Amino acid sequence: MKHMQVRVPVTLGTLAFALALGLLAAPFTGEADAAKREARLVKGQAITPKSAPPRVERAIEAANRIAKGRGYCYGGGHARWNSPCYDCSGAVSYALGDKGARVLRAPRPSGGFMRWKKPGKGRWITVYANHGHMYAVIAGLRFDTSMTPGKGPGWSDEMRGKRGYRERHPKSL
Repeated sequence: MKHMQVRVPVTLGTLAFALALGLLAAPFTGEADAAKREARLVKGQAITPKSAPPRVERAIEAANRIAKGRGYCYGGGHARWNSPCYDCSGAVSYALGDKGARVLRAPRPSGGFMRWKKPGKGRWITVYANHGHMYAVIAGLRFDTSMTPGKGPGWSDEMRGKRGYRERHPKSL
């Protein structure tokens, strides 16, 4: 049986009819899916979205453990996972390493993340790195050591400029 192609003028009525039949569900789910991937920020702690995969949940839990509970120090978090203080890459390493998402074997400096894993923005986790600084966006919240309230690593729902940073993400996240 041959398939027939029918041209229908696109109006609000035809779009509503197609949506009701489920014919246009896939193209319009982008924003709804993104909203399901958004963590909430409550009193400085990230609340994991219910739809988050286990690695993302672990990354958020790990980052919450050190968010505003540890100070900032250059090189902090590089010698070992547990540290009294963290720098930018040490904090992100903690969230992505053994204590968190388990997508990183050992802590790295910010420049070491510039070629880490896959290029581009991830669905759940994106790392932004250059030779002098880095931060991560996990489930829509920025985990960083600068431009967040207080001292040390912390969360923010405000994004910072990406200019000069390379975007990287773990496979399937």
